[in-house]
Amino acid sequence: MEQLANITMFAGAQQQFTHHSNSLNCNMRFSIFLPPQASAENKVPVLYWLSGLTCSDENFVQKAGAQRIAAELGIAIVCPDTSPRGDDVADDQNQAYDLGLGAGFYVNATQQPWRDHYQMYDYIVDELPALVEKKFPVSNKKSISGHSMGGHGALTIALKNPENYQSVSAFSPIANPINCPWGQKAFRAYLGEDKRLWQQYDASELMQNSSTKNQVPALVEQGLADDFLIEQLKPEALINASQISEYPLTINQHQGYDHSYFFIASFIEKHLRFHEQYLK
Repeated sequence: MEQLANITMFAGAQQQFTHHSNSLNCNMRFSIFLPPQASAENKVPVLYWLSGLTCSDENFVQKAGAQRIAAELGIAIVCPDTSPRGDDVADDQNQAYDLGLGAGFYVNATQQPWRDHYQMYDYIVDELPALVEKKFPVSNKKSISGHSMGGHGALTIALKNPENYQSVSAFSPIANPINCPWGQKAFRAYLGEDKRLWQQYDASELMQNSSTKNQVPALVEQGLADDFLIEQLKPEALINASQISEYPLTINQHQGYDHSYFFIASFIEKHLRFHEQYLK
């Protein structure tokens, strides 16, 4: 593991690293904020943040303004990249923004040419947390959050692995990807035509069928001035699913807010404080 950056913020450390990923078969980059409370004697809990289409590990770090509250609460924040990277990694032939590099969708691809590298689900669930817990002064208590494609990833990963996470939240998640253009395009490419496999990565399908014994507290924010609201995000599917399964979901809809990091910055403190009550 090679350190690329180490910047002091709010008496903590904003760092960036690169390492070889066995699950993705390439070098990967991630960022981590360590609050001032973190030490070998005081291991802190972790919030994993999954970013959206076209993003990297840097967008949240630079735009969300989360470090001040994370430093106050004593929570580390880990931001992985959104897809595998490298010259040998497959990309969309037309270099579309919603498939290939920057658009891993947090699934394990089963189709060529994607399956050799696009195992983002395994990377987020298993490989990266194991690395972080080994190399940094953090505990195994963790929660997960994300935006848009990353909100989809956070919700599906928490729903599929409730024993791993204390809580989950999302901003403007792709809530029902099997029924929207972004999700259908990505799932057809990465997973093939078997729509039963698609359902395993759909938050609304997973939430509707969740057991009341294994439900992770969930918080979602959605802006009502979001250009992608109707066609791509479909929050109503998530609301309906939570009502059917009596899932502990709080979803807040806000007039005037769009899909940008201005929206995330407006409500990130609320989400960190939401996670803190479960992480501590």
